[in-house]
Amino acid sequence: MSEIADNSIHLMLTSPPYPMIQMWDNQFCQTDQKIKTLWNKLSSASTSSKTDIVKQIYDLMHENLTKTWQETYRVLIEGGIAAINIGDATRRLNNKFQLFPNHSRIIEACEKIGFTTLPYILWKKLTTKPHYKGKGAFLGSGFLPPNAYVTLDCEFILLFRKGNLRPFPPNDPPRYESKFTKEQRDEWFSQIWTLKGTRQTTNELERRTAAYPTEITERLIKMFSIKGDTILDPFLGSGTTMKTATQNKRHCIGYEIEENMLPIIQKTVNTTINETTSIQITKRQQQPL
Repeated sequence: MSEIADNSIHLMLTSPPYPMIQMWDNQFCQTDQKIKTLWNKLSSASTSSKTDIVKQIYDLMHENLTKTWQETYRVLIEGGIAAINIGDATRRLNNKFQLFPNHSRIIEACEKIGFTTLPYILWKKLTTKPHYKGKGAFLGSGFLPPNAYVTLDCEFILLFRKGNLRPFPPNDPPRYESKFTKEQRDEWFSQIWTLKGTRQTTNELERRTAAYPTEITERLIKMFSIKGDTILDPFLGSGTTMKTATQNKRHCIGYEIEENMLPIIQKTVNTTINETTSIQITKRQQQPL
């Protein structure tokens, strides 16, 4: 993100591609040729070597994401916050079902970069999947122990701070204008949020963006930024963060590698355009692999 100056972003808010979720495999392969090569190698590898190949793929996916967290640290101001919505993954590979704990890998990476980890939020997603008596969808052997699996019905909103608390002058007007209510504080700063996910009903490209609800971006922007701040979303997707930032009198910078998303982003963001708002889109050549 070389276009962004050091210490110029107040809040980074994003939901990246989730490692080891199948619908994002191609995006990771396009980003890193080594990942694509390993996936191709997996199908013909010996049983004994497949476990190691899967681990290498998983490691490389997170190494690619870590480059973004490193750049985020550079561009954030002192006291700036990074908020990352991420889900863990379960997947059967090499005839083995396992959990890929994406949230813990990101915490480890961000702490090595220099971030301070703050208490995270658990987003319990209300779902439209088939349920058994309202209890959720189950995996494994049904009612027979011990080979059933716990269902993943929560995602993580990881929170990190760069450096010390953000300084403000006494009685700073933008800060006081951005004040939230007691009711908002009591609900927003509890650890478990129960919100319905955004359902994509158009095409595969939009479904792959897996847009999180506007309510999540609304809360996080109001919790961790003030009016006039600049917000960064390095995985812009359908443009939810940019739309919400604009509606709440914040500036926003977004990056999206999938050029076909541009019409969707414009459609999302243009709903907020008025005489005091503008959007500028710059296309940049992707760096060679």
